Amino acid sequence: MPGQLLLVDDEPGLREAVQAYLEDSGFTVDVASNARDGLELAHQKLPDLVITDIMMPQVDGYQFLKQLRDDPQLKSLPVVFLTARGMTADRIQGYTAGVDAYLSKPFDPDELVAIVSNLLEKQAALRTASETDDTHNIADMARQIAEIRALLTQRGAIAQSPSPIKIDFTPREQSVLELVVDGLMNKEIARRLETSVRNVEKYVSRLFSKTGTNSRTELVRFALEHGLTR
Repeated sequence: MPGQLLLVDDEPGLREAVQAYLEDSGFTVDVASNARDGLELAHQKLPDLVITDIMMPQVDGYQFLKQLRDDPQLKSLPVVFLTARGMTADRIQGYTAGVDAYLSKPFDPDELVAIVSNLLEKQAALRTASETDDTHNIADMARQIAEIRALLTQRGAIAQSPSPIKIDFTPREQSVLELVVDGLMNKEIARRLETSVRNVEKYVSRLFSKTGTNSRTELVRFALEHGLTR
């Protein structure tokens, strides 16, 4: 199952070889040579999965994993450790820290591809289950949005003039925001914009981050209060 990956490793030779093999296997791969740059790239690209070395200068793999798990946008990302430390105690430490898979160097590239594919398939299954739950909640969500619109209209809270705040949305983020406010769920938005549900999830996550909201209802309320929709 092709997906967008982030590879973080401070060894240039290994990094380039793994990137090339993964790309030959159909994946899109962004790379970073250290955890700091990796975290920045993760925020920019919102990858489907992260592959990282453990033994890196300044910020090691365990610290990097903690940064990912502590970040609301990134905490659910599958993470694979690539490391020369392959003792049982090391593996236990990795899994205890929350890593999804642990592969010791040297490793067979085909095994890495199999691990990555398996984790992405599990993520896809979880998203499908989530979409099913969303479908069951569409009526309730529509009711909540209708109530928010009515409440804000009654209080005169919907901005009738330029928004008092300025948020730098990309054109696609703005399009997704408009559709969320209209009450569409991710699957419907993906169909309308001719993109994948995963991409819509990324845009909605970015909207949450930029507006400081944590749910679709909060996002709709925030957008209406500040006149962020046309």
